[in-house]
Parts: sequence; C-alpha cells; structure tokens
Amino acid sequence: MSDSITVAELEKLGADEYMLIDMRDSSAFEYGHIDGAVNIPPEELSSAELPADKKLVVYCRSGIISGEAADGLCERGYEACELTGGYVEWLRLKMENRQVTEAVELSLRKKFKKSIWCKFTKAINEYELVQPGDRIAVCISGGKDSMLMAKLFQELKRHDKFPFELVFLVMDPGYSPENRRVIEGNARSMSIPVHIFESDIFDSVYNIEKNPCYICARMRRGYLYSHAKALGCNKIALGHHFDDVIETILMGMLYGGQVQTMMPKLHSTNFEGMELIRPLYLVREDEIKHWRDYNGLHFIQCACKFTDTCTTCAPDSRSVSKRLEIKNLIAELKKVNPQVEKNIFRSVENVNVNTVIAYKDNEGVHRFTDNY
Repeated sequence: MSDSITVAELEKLGADEYMLIDMRDSSAFEYGHIDGAVNIPPEELSSAELPADKKLVVYCRSGIISGEAADGLCERGYEACELTGGYVEWLRLKMENRQVTEAVELSLRKKFKKSIWCKFTKAINEYELVQPGDRIAVCISGGKDSMLMAKLFQELKRHDKFPFELVFLVMDPGYSPENRRVIEGNARSMSIPVHIFESDIFDSVYNIEKNPCYICARMRRGYLYSHAKALGCNKIALGHHFDDVIETILMGMLYGGQVQTMMPKLHSTNFEGMELIRPLYLVREDEIKHWRDYNGLHFIQCACKFTDTCTTCAPDSRSVSKRLEIKNLIAELKKVNPQVEKNIFRSVENVNVNTVIAYKDNEGVHRFTDNY
C-alpha cells in the first residue's frame, strides 16, 4: 500500500528527491498544473518507465483516484505516494492570502493592451454590447475566460466614458467545497466583488444519461438570467472567446449540417427585456492563456463536482468531445494555412445568399428556385 503526502510536506523535499506525476488528461494539465509536474494519464502510467531512484508523487484532481494509481506503482517496485487533496488542494493553498490585483490590471494596460484590451473594446464598440444605463451581470464560472472578462469590465468601468453598472455574478450549482473555495480565492486575490447565489442544478442532472452537460448548461443560463433580472440587470455577459466562435461554426457544418455561428449578442426568448452579450468575442484563447500564465494565475478547468470521478481524472479516449475534435482539426489546418482561423470567422460575415441552395430566417426556408 502507498502512503500520502501533503502539499506542505512536498514543499520540504528537494527538487531532485521526487518526481511529480499529474495523471489528469492532457487538456486539464494544459489548463493548469502544479509547477514541475509531468503529465502521465492513467492508461500510460501503468506501463511507463519511471526513475527508480526518486519518490513518485502522484496526483489527480481532488485526490479521488490517485491513491489507487500510487498503489499500482508500489506493486511494481517503485516508492510512490499520493498527494493529499490533489491539484485542487495545492491550488487552494497557493491562493491563500495572495493579492495579484495590481499586477493583473497593469498587465492588461501594458503587456496585453493590443492583444486583449483592444480586442475587448473593439467588440464592445463594433457590436454595440454596452450602452449607457446598462446594468450588466458579469457571469463568472471560475475559469480563465470569465475571470479575465471580469477584470476587463472593471477596467472599462474605470474609464467611465458613460454610465453603466456591473454585478459580478457567480452561481454555485452544487460545487464541491474545494471548488468553491478556489473560485472565491481567485476572486478575492484579484479584487473582484462577487455576488454568489446557489442552485441545485448538479443534483438535478445527476441521473440524466443523455447530454447531461448540455442540459446543465441550459439550466445554468436560465438561472443566471432569472437571478440577474431580479438584481435589476438588463444584460448577462458570458466569457465565450474567438476560438469558441470558430469552433461553433465548424461544428455546425460538420456535425449539424448547417451554417450558423455563436452571435456576439442575443435577445433572451424567455426573459423579456434581457440580453446576452459576449465581450471576448474577438479575443484569442492563446492570448487568454498567455495572460493567465504571465500573471501566474491558476484556475479550475471544470468545477463540476462529478468530474472528480469522471473525465477530468479518468478520461475515456472513445468519448472525446466534438469540440475538442474540432479544436484539433483547426490546429492541423493552421499548419498549412496560418490564416484559417480568420477565414472561418470571416466566412459567416461574407455570406452571399445568391450562391446558396437555401437559407432560413424567421419566416421559414427560402430556396434558390423560389426566385430563379
């Protein structure tokens, strides 16, 4: 049987005394990991050749399944142990009493002015996302995108070119205590005054077998609209970025058989007078990651409490998400054509209805033969 080691005990070891192994899937590792860790997923860990002269410290997301992996390594003759609490516990301790507000804000004004701030303000102006008198609920999930959006809105408010109000809204749909502490800690360290309300969405979708994530997302949006409206808001802001937009375009074509895009703003069909806006519409995800890493920030990839024992810790290669497939496809296409991302985006701005077989609008389907 393997032992366990706490974060504090790990930090007392010399760097050459141990090897830190992150057994989460590659996307979770890329999103954020403990400094110095190497990524070896479960399916590779069982047969990986590892250094016999070092202590092997294994961690998953919350310490749910890393103990079993450490036991397996011990059976193979290695000195192995699990990290108590996993990545989430390390992250919680790292953020404790940390204050990064000034550095984060300075980076948006200087280092990332062109790549993030100007793209944010361009979307605000080009798509008329913010108007005088607006009261906007900036919806924060706890990830890198929504946290960046919150800081950008604070910066926009600081310019004070016209009057509008902000509410930084966090919905707790049933987060684990560890996840909630991480979200609260990040908000506190960046001086984002979050308003948190609770729901039971995770419990509601627990037994749904078909598309639980889609249903969860739809329910979350409904709760956000409802709570934002109760707080006097007329808009909710979500953190979808440029990459989300072009991935949605390709997903619609390749898997949905239709040409559509993720719009920069939408009128709500169920909440009268409410609007959804996407201020990061023109911001590239790579720049968001660069901002995160430049400031030494760490966020949880998915705060769903069920990922403690599913995809984040035990990925199934047979069920790779369609969005990840599209993301990988775009990356391959970009190797041949560096402009492919811009071209995908522009394709839905340059639709010539005279050269399509049919198109749909609120009045129904129109075929080219109608007026041929």
